[in-house]
Amino acid sequence: MDKVAVLELLREKEHRQLTTRIKQYTPYDYQSKFHSEGATSAQRILMAANRVGKTFCGAVETAYHLTGDYPTWWDGRRFDKPVRVWAAGESNDTTRDIIQKELFGNPQDPNLKGTGAVPLAKIVETTRKPGVPNAFSSVLVAHKMGGNSQISFKAYEQGFEKFMGEAIDVVWLDEEPKQEIFSQCITRTADTNGIVYMTFTPERGMTNVVSAFLNDLKPGQSITTATWDDVDHLDLKTKTQLLAVYSPAERDMRSKGIPVFGSGLVYPVSEEDVVCKDFDLPEHFPRLAAIDFGFDHPTAVTWVAHDPDDDIIYVYDEYRRSKETPLTHAAVINARTPGIPVAFPHDGLQHDKGSGIQLAQQYRDLGVCMMIQHFSNPPADGDNGSGKGNNSVEAGISELLQRFETGRLQIFESCQETLEELRLYHRKNGKVVAIKDDLLSSMRYAALSVERFGEQLKNKSMYRKYSYDTEIKYSNAGIV
Repeated sequence: MDKVAVLELLREKEHRQLTTRIKQYTPYDYQSKFHSEGATSAQRILMAANRVGKTFCGAVETAYHLTGDYPTWWDGRRFDKPVRVWAAGESNDTTRDIIQKELFGNPQDPNLKGTGAVPLAKIVETTRKPGVPNAFSSVLVAHKMGGNSQISFKAYEQGFEKFMGEAIDVVWLDEEPKQEIFSQCITRTADTNGIVYMTFTPERGMTNVVSAFLNDLKPGQSITTATWDDVDHLDLKTKTQLLAVYSPAERDMRSKGIPVFGSGLVYPVSEEDVVCKDFDLPEHFPRLAAIDFGFDHPTAVTWVAHDPDDDIIYVYDEYRRSKETPLTHAAVINARTPGIPVAFPHDGLQHDKGSGIQLAQQYRDLGVCMMIQHFSNPPADGDNGSGKGNNSVEAGISELLQRFETGRLQIFESCQETLEELRLYHRKNGKVVAIKDDLLSSMRYAALSVERFGEQLKNKSMYRKYSYDTEIKYSNAGIV
């Protein structure tokens, strides 16, 4: 084969790759999570740092719905017919330059049509938007099941009236909308059993839309977050340079996707100061796990270890899952570190309505080494010798905050779900917002119990089988 022919083949290969970008999409973990949440969530937020690929994530999902060509790994929402879609951004210009570009290619160059998430071969017809150079008003996209899907482009600057009237299957909002526009989009998808998803960096802080998802998450809604640490295409040099450019007030928002909270974070600490690389914990470090019970909201378990020499508590493992029974959760706990004590909150003493058995006892019957008494804070100085502390959440938070601030509470970098909760755990009007705090609750129980009741792994055999008769240590501590 001569050189001309080889060059022609290479050009054709490059062209096919550029016009079928969707086939090269390999999602990051946070992107996979966001997509999968669509199976059960009618409204979703991807609130992420800058430059992590959130917009292309939204574009790819939109392309899957438009074409019906879902990949084999897809476990999110599926449509088995052509769909009607809206995609919207802040202005007509930004909608064209960002959303349209990610879906259909650079609008400034007609030769690049089809180099976005929607394959060139699937683009049937485009309609221009009057008064906006190179912008599409709508596009017809061939669907796998026959017929055409339609996507229409809108802009928040047009006002919420432009988001009225039609029944829509899918709405993708890139950048955060005002509440009235979001409400209109929900209404438009109500009759179609449709979905609304948003992808943005929270540059406006704690707006009504963000606040509703963080403080009052409804059934059928979900929120996914992503930071620079969730992607591998940003190297340390790039991140360092970008942080140097941003003002201190916006660094967490730009790098972690954290909105600026009006009342402040519960744990206002830098992740760099509280996150450590995973390492093999010495066997002599006392260990303990703690569980926060749930069903609709997740059951969460945190594992901690205490370095008695330097007085550092390490959060080294995590587990969070909803809509599963104690049988599933107990199997995970027993598999990860069998035999270490497991702390639990007071609701573990409540009796199950079906079986009449206490929740904590159900776990004991499944082989989990649940402590005899529910969690309480460490006793305060000068207490009456009972060995018991109170159950005050604020007192526990204060204790952990002191540890965070002095470097005596460290979280393994592999515990990403715990860190996700840490970024969003905040106060409203001075009060802690107890939403999406499942792992942080179990972390609090564990960290405030490990010094008193933690056990070395070498002693784990005494906890293999729970027995009230052998729990002498807890009885002597005044816990029974």
